[in-house]
Amino acid sequence: MLIHKPAGVHFHSQDGTAGIVAQAEAQLDEKLYPVHRLDTPTSGLLLLARSSEAAAKLTELFTAHAVEKRYLALSADKPKKKQGTVKGGMSKARRSAWKLTKDKDNFAVTQFVSASVLPGLRAFLLRPRSGRTHQIRVALKSLGAPILGDALYGGSDADRTYLHALGLAFELDGERYDYWCPPTQGSHYQLAELTAQLEQWRSEPPSWPKG
Repeated sequence: MLIHKPAGVHFHSQDGTAGIVAQAEAQLDEKLYPVHRLDTPTSGLLLLARSSEAAAKLTELFTAHAVEKRYLALSADKPKKKQGTVKGGMSKARRSAWKLTKDKDNFAVTQFVSASVLPGLRAFLLRPRSGRTHQIRVALKSLGAPILGDALYGGSDADRTYLHALGLAFELDGERYDYWCPPTQGSHYQLAELTAQLEQWRSEPPSWPKG
């Protein structure tokens, strides 16, 4: 089961509010099995298994990094470099945040390319090669280009945190699955210039930086 998670909805139920998985189970009236997760402010594609057998197979794919994930982020700041790979260990910092370190513990690798959308607004297409908490948010912070609306990591004020799970691709039981779902929430995500850039990235996938 593939769903489009809205921004601002918790993954797990908390504070008396049903999380996205519990909401989907209630609407569909069936048991669903999470195989990966998205942060609360992140919107986009979330894959849920409909049986324990499927969950085991999909979890194995995610654990082996055999699922190709694409994320879309916007920043109002100019990055240190326009494309490349961010590598490093991840450790907890203050206020529930994480930080990038030179250690090998909890190692994270994120590849990215970017393009100017408008003056003062840059789009990033990212391919995480690992699955660490806040990985993409920390990677862009380390580049000097925190995600627009991401107050935890110093992003400029906006109507939402501009991070979206854009694409998922994988093979399961001999069949290829490839999903691409542009964002629908957020005024900056509706810009015609961004829509054109997304169409270009979809029709002509970028050459990813090595690493």
